[in-house]
Amino acid sequence: MNPQAKLIFTTSLLLGTTITISSNHWITAWAGLEINTLAILPLISKSHHPRAIEAATKYFLVQATASALVLFSSMTNAWHTGQWDITQLTHPESCLILTSAIAMKLGLAPFHFWFPEVLQGSPLITGLLLSTVMKFPPITLFLMTSHSLNPTLLTWMALLSAALGGWMGLNQTQVRKILAFSSIAHLGWMTIIISYNPKLTLLNFYLYALMTSATFLALNSIKVLKLSTLMTSWTKTPALNAMLFLVLLSLAGLPPLTGFLPKWLIIQELTKQGMAPAAVVISLLSLLGLFFYLRLAYCATITLPPHATNQMKLWHTNKPTHALVAILAITSTTLLPISPMISTLL
Repeated sequence: MNPQAKLIFTTSLLLGTTITISSNHWITAWAGLEINTLAILPLISKSHHPRAIEAATKYFLVQATASALVLFSSMTNAWHTGQWDITQLTHPESCLILTSAIAMKLGLAPFHFWFPEVLQGSPLITGLLLSTVMKFPPITLFLMTSHSLNPTLLTWMALLSAALGGWMGLNQTQVRKILAFSSIAHLGWMTIIISYNPKLTLLNFYLYALMTSATFLALNSIKVLKLSTLMTSWTKTPALNAMLFLVLLSLAGLPPLTGFLPKWLIIQELTKQGMAPAAVVISLLSLLGLFFYLRLAYCATITLPPHATNQMKLWHTNKPTHALVAILAITSTTLLPISPMISTLL
């Protein structure tokens, strides 16, 4: 892609995100979401492969539908209450429509079906943008309206997301699809706590974005798209693969690593709110996700392929790994000791 075009699309992404997260009026928030959608489409379809074109088409149709629902929800609320302010969403039907619209924007179950297909058709760096930057504006709208939304509905959607994200990722061999189902499961953790402690949702999103960025950039450095390629990549960059192993375990939420921190705080908050059964169920459902993270980690470092693979071994390249990957990987694994300081900020 032309560097000038790439710069324009990246700037538009930042502009759309900034407009949405800083707006108080529904129309400007909607405009920011539209700018974001239009800016990411060329980045998804830049390879001109039929799968990439299909992914871009699916993404456009889903996001256009979700944006129309956001607009319809805000207009219905304005019709009944005379308010265009985002925080003044009080009409019950508008709240229900908005919940559906934002779930569709984020890829939250039961509106999650488009996300794995779109991620599978996108390059790894575009996949990183779809998993992190593109989810920030809808999560901001979720936070601003969280006091008006139905907590029971959000809890059920969160549990369904955690279940489907873990269950549907079990049998995948494509790394991007595994990361898509991982994203759906993490969205479940963010949604279940949003009505009770929105700051925890934001903390979970920040840490998820940190760990996912480290994973995508590491996979992009070693050019891995499938588990069979991941099995032979350790000979090329052993140190990077060892860090990828730790980052994947952190994404799974294992205790000594950063990923355990949001899960720990969310379970604690749910217990305080008298929602111990929900905490138990979502904790058990996260074990499904743990299985495929361990599978990825196992393929990355511990095992050699047990049979002759049809994959051509990649040449050893002397290209240095970007310093950003190292910084993200270290923060993705070592933030747990400062959890008391983080919890005082909440």
